[in-house]
Amino acid sequence: MSEVNIRHMRWEDIAEVIEIERLSFSSPWTKQAFEKEIANNMYASYYVMEFRGKIVGYCGLWIVIDNAQITNIAILPNYRGKGLGEKLFQYVLVQARNQGVELLSLEVRVSNVRAQKMYRKFGLQPAGIRKNYYQDNNEDALVMWVKL
Repeated sequence: MSEVNIRHMRWEDIAEVIEIERLSFSSPWTKQAFEKEIANNMYASYYVMEFRGKIVGYCGLWIVIDNAQITNIAILPNYRGKGLGEKLFQYVLVQARNQGVELLSLEVRVSNVRAQKMYRKFGLQPAGIRKNYYQDNNEDALVMWVKL
């Protein structure tokens, strides 16, 4: 897919990222949360995926020493099912490896079987449950890890 470009998120991307966030999650992050991450979090890296010049996805990554956590990842609903999420996730894993990350983790809703299936393709395995993790409905989160 030569029409796909992945790059670091810029300040001017936040409005489009907020729209993806709003369409993807029942408890979306705010504009202020993304601004704070980009401006003040020295551990954070955020990436956007452009498809034919339009931002269609994004992913956040925190790296502390040799551990990383995916903060969030989303693709616009109309662009799902085309392998874009996998391409974005793979790109972020490579970025993490290149920065010396040894372990990567994330939380995913226990009901989000589709995302769990994708993460398993990249070697992530269940490591535990965070009870009542999601504030919108108290759903549990499945913690998944992979050794890079």
